Amino acid sequence: MLLQQRYRLLKQIGKGGFAKTFLAVDEGEFPAIPCVVQQFKNKNFTSEVFEQKVQQLLELGKHPQIPNLLAYFQQENDFYLVQEFIEGSNLATLVEELGAFSETQIWHLLENLLPILKFIHEHNLIHCDIKPENIILTSRTADQGKDLILVDFSAVQLVTQISRLQTPAKIGSPEYAAPEQIQSKPVFASDLYSLGVICIYLLTQIPPFDLFDVANDCWVWRHYLSNKLSERLGKILDKLLEYSTNQRYQSADEVMQALGIQSPILNVQSQITNPLWECVHTFTTHLSTSFAVNSIAISCDGNTLASGSDDKTIRLWDLNSKQLVATLTGHSQAVKSVAFSPDGEMLASASDDKTIKLWNLNTHQEINTLIGHSRGVKSIVFYPGNAGILASGSWDKTIKLWNVSIGTEISTLAGHQLQVSAVAFSPISPYLASASFDRTIRLWKLPVDFASKKKFENCPCYTLSGHTWAVLTLAFSPDGKILATGSDDNTINLWDANNGQLIHTLLGHSWSVVALTFSTNGETLISGSCDRTIKLWSVSTAEEIATFPGHVNSVSAVAVSPVAQLIASGSRDKTIKLWQLV
Repeated sequence: MLLQQRYRLLKQIGKGGFAKTFLAVDEGEFPAIPCVVQQFKNKNFTSEVFEQKVQQLLELGKHPQIPNLLAYFQQENDFYLVQEFIEGSNLATLVEELGAFSETQIWHLLENLLPILKFIHEHNLIHCDIKPENIILTSRTADQGKDLILVDFSAVQLVTQISRLQTPAKIGSPEYAAPEQIQSKPVFASDLYSLGVICIYLLTQIPPFDLFDVANDCWVWRHYLSNKLSERLGKILDKLLEYSTNQRYQSADEVMQALGIQSPILNVQSQITNPLWECVHTFTTHLSTSFAVNSIAISCDGNTLASGSDDKTIRLWDLNSKQLVATLTGHSQAVKSVAFSPDGEMLASASDDKTIKLWNLNTHQEINTLIGHSRGVKSIVFYPGNAGILASGSWDKTIKLWNVSIGTEISTLAGHQLQVSAVAFSPISPYLASASFDRTIRLWKLPVDFASKKKFENCPCYTLSGHTWAVLTLAFSPDGKILATGSDDNTINLWDANNGQLIHTLLGHSWSVVALTFSTNGETLISGSCDRTIKLWSVSTAEEIATFPGHVNSVSAVAVSPVAQLIASGSRDKTIKLWQLV
């Protein structure tokens, strides 16, 4: 089954009182990426209730141990949520494969999960389905000592009387649900009860129903322990499992205090490693479209920002007033790249519809459409100092050079074995760089008379190899001496643009590096990654300077103002953020 012409359902992996859950792939990305799709039947949800759930998940996705909401939509009267797929093994699978948990592992579990529950409850929400199948061990955040991810928020409840009235008769999983939750009256302590049940199940490997003595109305989990347990942890688990909510821990903070765990301070919206930079504004208009921001560019005068989106539009923003100036429409598929001409008179946009459109920035009208690529165009760039020449890279494995003045093709450069993901002109010499899924970078030496826009066929090039996965982005330093490349292998390589020698490899991102740009003085490299962060690097020392973790989904584009200490970042979270040096 294909939804929205991009989300292909592969198999059902879950079913609850609220939703069916499917493993799926997003075919709108290449290569197709796995995701999780949840289907909510119209009989259980109104548009208002669904929108409320969407807003809840967008807020919760800001926590690094909660999956992101990638998209949401209504189709054939049903509602759908598309969420990040978390790779790893759930605790139910782990206990089957490895046997009962030790006390040390239970302490680790509590240290991981209690801060997540604290975050959820602080947003006035109750998860309502805490169980081993919904806790995944992953390496995604292991470098922070947090390797457990909490998933499946289909049953999440807002703590209001209205929400309770809308709750179905049964929510959550009976084996792990608190008594009051079974009666459709969940409270914050209900999630803590479920956490306690998980702990005794993992310690004993006995189904929870078998750990409760119905005749005597008490838990008998200690009878099934195979390893000795400290009295301290035992008392904490007993209090988590109290039948009466009044006798139970009332908050995650209370449990953490009993365990001696320091309560975390988590401010995911404004946390910045380097205090000299801060997010000064967020453009959110793309949020209304439910589509990702794919590309951004800042005009030469620093006054205008352009953004291209999966919603097929280009938006122009005034960076001084922080207002939307215009929305340009005309593409029939997602806009993947935007570029301002050096003279500031024109904007170019590239799309999955295989075309490049040229726009008049004074009238906001389309000037021309460049046609020639046989697959989606992923990257475009104007030749520095010459508004009449444009280069484009496409998934048809070619790079094309265009005379935009008359809308004709100058040349086609072929040689890459797989899709071309990015192109960039050297600012000081007639060199063009291209990045490809074939794991290589090519440097094309253009003819001396290239700027005359004469047609040519052959173009010598040399190939740079070093990345172990697809090369997704590249950028020249302002002096043209260094070429930076980012890859699916999570690294950034710095190359000597004159001889092609590798200078440095920058390590720090935990996921694919998809966007690069240099500061105007060339001393700093800015990178954006699928790990949701923007990083600043010292070019001379190859050291990381700062990390901006404000986005709640993959960072897709970064741009630097040529006239101010300003960095812009676009993301799949549908926002554009402005970062100012203060």
